Amino acid sequence: MASLSLQLRDYRLTIAEILYHMPDHPGLLQSYVWQDLDIAPRYPVLRKFLTFWERELDGKVHSVKVATNPLITPNAYRFVDAELRLH
Repeated sequence: MASLSLQLRDYRLTIAEILYHMPDHPGLLQSYVWQDLDIAPRYPVLRKFLTFWERELDGKVHSVKVATNPLITPNAYRFVDAELRLH
C-alpha cells in the first residue's frame, strides 16, 4: 500500500545504472543497477543513495544513467463500451 500512495504522489519507477571503479583495480569499471520509486527530475531518493555510496563504499562512482517511467498514468484506464456474458 505504501508504494501505491507514493505513486499517487507522482513517484515513478526509477532505474539507475551506476558505473564505478573497482576498489582493488581502479582501471576497471563495474556496473551496479539500482531501482526504487523516486520523484523526477530531482531524484531525492537516488541522491541520498549516491551520498551514502560516496561516504561508505570504496568504489568511486564513474557515471550514472537514469531511466524513469510513471507506473500510474491518467490514460492507463479505459471504460468498457459493452459487457457480454456467456452462461
